[in-house]
Amino acid sequence: MVPIRQSADVRRQSVLTAAIVEFARSGYAGTSTEAIATRAGISQPYLFRLFGTKKDLFIATYAIVCSRIQEAFAAAAVGLEGEAAMAAMGLAYLDLLQDPDLLQVQLHGFVAAAADPDIASACQDTFRRLWQLVSTAAGAEPDTLREFFAHGMLCSVMAAIDLRSVNEPWAQSFFAGEEEAKQMTTRSTGGSSASVPTQADAGVA
Repeated sequence: MVPIRQSADVRRQSVLTAAIVEFARSGYAGTSTEAIATRAGISQPYLFRLFGTKKDLFIATYAIVCSRIQEAFAAAAVGLEGEAAMAAMGLAYLDLLQDPDLLQVQLHGFVAAAADPDIASACQDTFRRLWQLVSTAAGAEPDTLREFFAHGMLCSVMAAIDLRSVNEPWAQSFFAGEEEAKQMTTRSTGGSSASVPTQADAGVA
C-alpha cells in the first residue's frame, strides 16, 4: 500500500500537539526542537520549514493554549450576563486547569516573556483578547475585571504547586468557603460545578 502523504497543515498540527507536551515539560529555554520533531514524527529540518524558528513555534503553541481558554470562556458565557457570566467563565477556567500541559505552557509563557519582548507581546495580546471577551460578556467594570483575573492567577499558582495536597492550616485556608461558592455558581449557571484543585470563583491568569 502506498503511504498517504500528510499535508503541511496536518503536519503543523501534529507538531503543535507535540510542542504542547514538550514545552509543558521543559519550558521555552529547556525544550529542544529535536525532541519536538521526534515526538511529532518528522525531521528537525522539516520542523523549521513549518515554523521558521523555535520562538515562532513556542508563540504558536502558546496561542493554541490561550485559544482554548478563549473558546471555553465564550462557550460558558452563552446566554448569561453579569455575575452569572463571570461565574460560568471562572468555572470553565477551573475545568481547564485540570489539564497540566495547558497550565504549564501558560506559566512557561509568562517566564519566557520576562526575557523576550516577542513572547511578552504574545502574552499581552492574550490578556487583551481575554479582557475584552470577559468585559463584553459580563459588562463588568475595570475593578471587577482585575479581581477576576487576579483570582485566576492565584488559582493557576495553587494548581501548579498542588496546594490542595498540603494538609496544613495556612494552605487549607485558601479553600475556605469553596463548597459554598461552588453551590452559588452552580445555582447561577444552572449546571453542575467541576471537581477542581482550586477556588470555585476563579477568573483566569
